[in-house]
Amino acid sequence: MAFARPSSFAMALIVASGAALAQPTAPEGERAWARIEQVLTSPRCINCHPASDRPTQTDAMHPHRMSVIRGPSNHGAPGLHCSACHQERNNAASGVPGAPHWGLAPRSMGWVGLSSGDLCRRLKDPAANGNRTVADLVKHMAEDALVLWAWQPGRNGRGEERKPPPLTIAELGEALGAWAAAGAPCPQ
Repeated sequence: MAFARPSSFAMALIVASGAALAQPTAPEGERAWARIEQVLTSPRCINCHPASDRPTQTDAMHPHRMSVIRGPSNHGAPGLHCSACHQERNNAASGVPGAPHWGLAPRSMGWVGLSSGDLCRRLKDPAANGNRTVADLVKHMAEDALVLWAWQPGRNGRGEERKPPPLTIAELGEALGAWAAAGAPCPQ
């Protein structure tokens, strides 16, 4: 399954959305952040951004079956790496989800339990986010195949569709662009 990616032109518009338009104000940036937060705290994102070593799964965010843990490289424990079950694409027969480089976000990017402001600050902190700038974050969220999987999550093992995040990828791109162009403000 190919993941829908914004074109290079669309990405340029997302990253530079404020360049040709009036600069968004801080309140507009904070409204954009509130939309972004809806995505980041949805099960599709939060399951892979645990604050602990134990990921969750399903729309109900249950502890991952088989006592799966983070492991030393965020890809599972030795002998039970994420890729043992999670392949490059969803497995329609078993319902096991899959996308390129399946694994957990680094512990520094654990979001469970953070306030909106703390989540925003953590996301922007280069020491916690893999040394990414805001523009790098926007690009990561709009182009990374694992992130894009969230909008094509497939069916679970019971044949039920997994819920994608509450915004479309285009709506997330618009919100990211407005947030970045406003200076990426964070709520208190």
